This record gives sequence, structure tokens and C-alpha cells, in this order.
Amino acid sequence: MGILEKLFGTYSEREIKRIMPIVEKIESLEHDMAMLTDEELRGKTFEFKKRLENGETLDDILPEAFAVVREAAWRVYGIKHYRVQLIGGIVLHQGRIAEMKTGEGKTLVATLPAYLNALTGKGVHVVTVNDYLAKRDRDWTGKIYEFLGLTVGVITHELDSAQRREAYNCDITYGTNNEFGFDYLRDNMVIYKEEMVQRELNYAIIDEVDSILIDEARTPLIISGEGEKSTYLYNVADMFVRTLSAEDYEVDEKQHAVILTETGVQKAEKFFNIENYADAENMEIQHHVIQALKAHKLMKKDIDYVVKDGEIIIVDEFTGRLMYGRRYSDGLHQAIEAKEGVKVQSESKTLATITFQNYFRLYNKIAGMTGTAQTEESEFREIYGLDVIVIPTNKPVIRKDYPDIVYKTEYAKFNAIVNEIVETYKKGQPVLVGTISIEKSELLSDMLKKRGIPHQVLNAKYHEKEAEIVANAGQKGMVTIATNMAGRGTDIKLGEGVAELGGLKIIGTERHESRRIDNQLRGRSGRQGDPGESRFYISLEDDLMRLFGSERLKNIVEKLGMPDDEPIESKMVTNAIEQAQKRVEGNNFEIRKSLLQYDNVMNKQREIIYSQRRQVLEGENLRDTIFKMIEDVVDAAINSHISDDRHREEWDLKGLLRYFADVFNIDTKLNFEEFEKLNREEIREKLLGVATSMYENKEKEFEEEKIREIERIVLLRTVDVKWMDHIDAMEHLKQGIGLRAYRQRDPIYEYQIEGMNMFDEMIYSIKEDTLRFLYRLKPEREVKRERVAKETSTNYDESVKKTPIKKEKEVGRNEPCPCGSGKKYKHCCGKNK
Repeated sequence: MGILEKLFGTYSEREIKRIMPIVEKIESLEHDMAMLTDEELRGKTFEFKKRLENGETLDDILPEAFAVVREAAWRVYGIKHYRVQLIGGIVLHQGRIAEMKTGEGKTLVATLPAYLNALTGKGVHVVTVNDYLAKRDRDWTGKIYEFLGLTVGVITHELDSAQRREAYNCDITYGTNNEFGFDYLRDNMVIYKEEMVQRELNYAIIDEVDSILIDEARTPLIISGEGEKSTYLYNVADMFVRTLSAEDYEVDEKQHAVILTETGVQKAEKFFNIENYADAENMEIQHHVIQALKAHKLMKKDIDYVVKDGEIIIVDEFTGRLMYGRRYSDGLHQAIEAKEGVKVQSESKTLATITFQNYFRLYNKIAGMTGTAQTEESEFREIYGLDVIVIPTNKPVIRKDYPDIVYKTEYAKFNAIVNEIVETYKKGQPVLVGTISIEKSELLSDMLKKRGIPHQVLNAKYHEKEAEIVANAGQKGMVTIATNMAGRGTDIKLGEGVAELGGLKIIGTERHESRRIDNQLRGRSGRQGDPGESRFYISLEDDLMRLFGSERLKNIVEKLGMPDDEPIESKMVTNAIEQAQKRVEGNNFEIRKSLLQYDNVMNKQREIIYSQRRQVLEGENLRDTIFKMIEDVVDAAINSHISDDRHREEWDLKGLLRYFADVFNIDTKLNFEEFEKLNREEIREKLLGVATSMYENKEKEFEEEKIREIERIVLLRTVDVKWMDHIDAMEHLKQGIGLRAYRQRDPIYEYQIEGMNMFDEMIYSIKEDTLRFLYRLKPEREVKRERVAKETSTNYDESVKKTPIKKEKEVGRNEPCPCGSGKKYKHCCGKNK
């Protein structure tokens, strides 16, 4: 402890000093609350809500509200929150992390801020690490909340949408981080507002906050699915394009576009067996044909891309470097794959994704509880803006933490551990042995079986049975082997006579790469002033020492020439272990920070897309949005085809008019001579006027509400298709960006720049495709809201209730080809099968 801490106390001690007057106020209300009848105590909830409506704040009513919960807990369970639990509750309400040792009653602490914040009517989420704990905590605390007139729900894996909606509409909702996160993603995939299950993300209390926000921060939530589009249409479009002659298409290099001429359109109608190529219902065929044309007429092999190991790899047009991981969007990459005869990759696999870091930062306020957070305080501050307050224990910790014992070999270490367990078992003292892997648990179990020691082995599968076994690990004569996460959140109480034997003995079989995980294991013993002891056994062959320990240390031990089975006791060894752990912690923090920097790029984009979707779902009138799109597309076309009036010789007026006619579905030729007489601004005004009046005429063909709903449907569908494609493209970019040999260039910076450009391209593509569809729409065509893809699985649970994917019916060799060519399947798409 530094001299300043000795003089002024630690940061936590100073913060607790500030909180103490509030704690004393809560305790001073104990007698007043005890005098109330059950009905009057319950009536306080209604009174608090009224006071909030009349302008009081949550901080104003905190002392009384906490005193009410304290009294309710006494009446329901015969227990009252200790002073340290009141401190913890205040810290949580303030949106901070309360570090409270195991056995200090964190579940009860959460009832205080959960009740207080639920009074606003905006909902409170209590987040746990598994379904079992969510149900257990809901059942236990629910009686207190319900006694006070609040509703409480729980989200578990098997619930359907209606049950989830009901649980989220409760005042307080328990559930796991995975369920909350996936429900957020699914809510941003629905096609009707009524299908959403979550309300606004208001306040979350995260139990085992270090596990959720740090240990799991590197794995994003991913919902995978089956896109509606099959890849076969790319190959069919490729076959069609190969039949075309130069007079069937026109290339517009400035707009990077290719357009079918009248003869080309006729050939397309014949090839695909369709009546009118320009119809809105043939948009998908048009899209695939255009992309196939671009692949053949605009994209040049060994200039724009190379074919390497069966993959299409883009070449950077400025540097000539291979851009591993970057994929052309909007189906162009697949069209090139079809052109080059390599496997056409399916278009959209990831439907939605978010990291826990970014999901929890969406809440208006978050708070957390854990037994161990202080070693990661700088990360909590930097990433989440959360500080850590260490709450003193209700009774002093009297557990004895012995220094580590170090052996040269793993074999010698495990022999020593087994000998220690045998001796402890003979005394009747319970032992909890922590391992860092299932494999090590099983090795230890086999050794104990040979010595005839009965024991239980737990492997962090999160079963109710497992929590029960952990809870009994403090009974006389019990030997329990558990991986570090097994039964987390379960309190271990000592059996009769165990305190006299020294309490629960903790044995760590090796140091974890994080000091926090070691502290969690230690903290399972010595709860509420119980006796206990802990010791870690280490070998120089352990992963941590092998990978991060110093060579110098190994050399010194070798020179000493000590026998393998003799323990090494040296301050230098202990220091080396701590330094190794600090190095790994720092390394892991950098990885998580890097992941967040990558995801922040996607996060900004995700927020824009999701807010656009919500506007559509809310039934917003999009007429102004559509007219703004018309203006944007006209401006973009003008900017790419004609420069200012001083450089008319560089203009591509014909290309501009062709592109304009194609997007806005103008079948009569625009008068080139008329436009040649106009300046740039006049051309803009003229084109904008044509497009605007055409759309106004289109509106007259429909009833007002019908055209507005069609706009919503078309925009929603276009956004979803493009966004899913974009997620995939961004993932490819992220994976490949590290392979690129940038000289003194930061890959994250490159990802940000390229990601931004890709997003801008996608936004323009959304506008263009939305207008293409709307301008081709006919009143007789029915347009309905449809999902663009079906969810098949998530990365956290491959057995998510799956929507069965219908297998496409096999086409007989002599049946007509499904591509619509009119030929038999065996002479068309099936000729190579």
C-alpha cells in the first residue's frame, strides 16, 4: 500500500465513506417500516411511483425504497440486508461494480437496486451466467418483489416469442446474457413491430460481471441462417451472359454499370421464359444478369482480381496488393466466381451479430456484481466506464491462504496433490480441487480412484445437479473436483463439525492465466467469517510457466539439481508466476480491446441500419425519404457522368441518360439533343423533375395507405438483404485484413476506412434498388412483408429450435429446367450433373 493510501484510504474506502450517510438513513427507517401493515408496506410501491411522476428522482426516494425492500425480505424470509449489503445495493444503483466476496449474499443485494429502478416502469434486467441461476434467483427474489406488488419474469432458452414478450413486460426480468443479446438481435430482424419482444434497454444488473463482460467478451453473438437465394441462379445468369453479342448491352464505366439494350432484353425474356423483363417481379433475374454482365464486361482477371487456390481474391487498384478477405458486395463476387468456374459461395450466412461489449453498452445504465473484479478495473473503466468498489465483508475473512508449492514436473505435482487430498480426507476435512480443464479433472479422478478416495467430478456443464453438488462440497469428508467455472454462483455452506477441522480446503492444481480466476477459486472458502484454507500447486511444465515463465527461472532450477519430487520454495518463483499472469492478462486485454475496435466500426453501422428499420416498423410515412432517395441517386449519377460546365468535352451525357432511364424505368428515349443545350444545373433540374413527376404519377395509381405500405415493405426487404450481405463482407474483410502486408499501416485503421467505404456503397445500393423496384411496380401486383432469411442456429447453441429448411425437390433429367429456359434439365443446368 502506497503512502497516499495509508493517509487517505483506498479509492473504494473513500467512496464508501461518501455512501455511509445514505446507509445510516436507510437503517434509521427500520422502526417506521416495521410499524406498517403488509398492505401499507405494499402501498409504498404505488406511493413511490406517484412521487417519481411528480418530479422526485430515484436518488430522492432511495433510502425509503431500500428500507421497504429490507422490511419485505424480513417478512418473506426472516432475513434483513446487512449494512455491507446496503452499501453494495447503493453502488449498483449508481451504475458501478460492487466487488463482494463469495457468500456475502449478492442475490439479496440485487433486490435493492432492482426494486428501486423498476419503480420507473421502464424495466430492469438481472443478468446471470446460466439458465439454472436465472430461474433460481427469479424464484427466490420473486417472492420479495411480488410481496411489494411488482411483477417478475424469467427468460430461458425454451420460451416462445409470446412468453418472452410477457417476461420482458414484467417490472424485473431475470435471464442470461446470451438470451438477452440474441433477443435484441432477433428484434432487429422482425418484419412487424408487434413481433418484437424487448422494450427499451433501461437498466441491467450483471451478476458475475467479470465472467460476462471480460471472459466472454471475445465471442460475439452470431445468428446464422439460410438465405432465400440459391447460388444456382448465378451460374444460370453466367450461362445467359455468355450467349450475348456486343449489341445486346452497353457498358457505362463511369457509373460502373452495364445495361441490357432492347435486343438484350428480348434475349433475356426468351432465355428465362418470362413475359416482361422490366417487371418488378423479375427484379431477382435482373439483378443476377447485371452482376454477371459486370463480372464479364467490367471485371478483368489479373487486373481487378486473381484466382488463387480456388478463390477469387481482389487486387487493390492503387497498390496492386492482394486484398485477402475482401469480397465484392451485392453478389458481384459470386458472379465472378461463376465466371471463373470456382465454387460459388452462398450469399448470406450471418443474419445478425453483436459483441457483449457493444450489447451492454446499449443500456441506459449497467451495474455489476462479482467476487473478483479489481484486477480488471482498468478494463472495466476503459471499455464500459464502470469503476469497481470493493465492499468490505460482513465478518472478517479468517481463511488461511498458504504460499504456492512448486515442482519441477507435472507428474511430481499431481502426486503431491493426491497425497494431500488423501491426508485431508482421512481427517474428514472437505476438499474442493480446482482444475483448469476437463482433461486435468479426469487425470486427477483416475489417480484418486486408484487410492480408493470417493469423490465427485464437475465439468462446468451448468446443470442443477451440479449446483447441488457444489453446495454440498463443504460437508464432512467430501472431495469435489471442479473446473474453474463449475457451479459458479453457488454458495458452499460448511457441514456440522467442519469448522473445527479447519473449514473447506481449496487446492488449485495450477495457476490460471488470470489472477482473478485464481481468486474466485480461493473465495469459495472462508465465507461469512468461516474458517478455511487454500493453496496452489504448480509445476514448471504447466502451460502458464511453459509459455510465459522466464527461461532464467528454469535454468536456475536445473542448476540446483533438485529431485523432481522435492518442492521448490523461492520468492523468485512466486514473483515469476505473478509476472507471467500479469503479462497474459495484459495480452488478453489487448486482444479484447482490438476486437472492440473492430466491432465499433460495425456497431456504428448497425445502429444506423437498426434505427432505419425501426422507423419502417413504427409505420413512419416514408414519402419524404423516397423523394430524398430520388434526389440522391440523380445527384450521384450526374456527379459520375458530367463534371462542371467548363469541361463539357469530358461529359458522358449519353451514359447519364442511359443510366437514368434504366434506374427509373423510362421506356421512351430521352431527347439527347434537348439535353445537349442545357448546362449542368439545368440537366439536374430536368432529370429531377422527370423522376419526381413520374413517381407522383405512380402514387396516383394506388390508394394513399397502400403505396405508403409498399414503400415500407420494399425498403425493409432491401435493407435486410443488403445488410446481411454486408455483415458477411465485413467479416471476410476482418479475417483477411491481417494478411495484408501494409507498411507501417494499422490494420484497424485500414478496416475502418474500407468498412466505411463498403457501408457507403451499401447505402447507395439500397437507394438504387428500392427505386428500381418502386418505379417498376404495377397496381395489380400484391406486395407482402416477407422475411429474407430463416434463422437456423446460433453460435452459442447449435440446437436452437430450427425452422425446418425445405429441401428443394430434385429435378428429373427430362423435366423442364427450373431456370425457365424452356429446355429439358439434362440439356440445360443439369448437363454437367
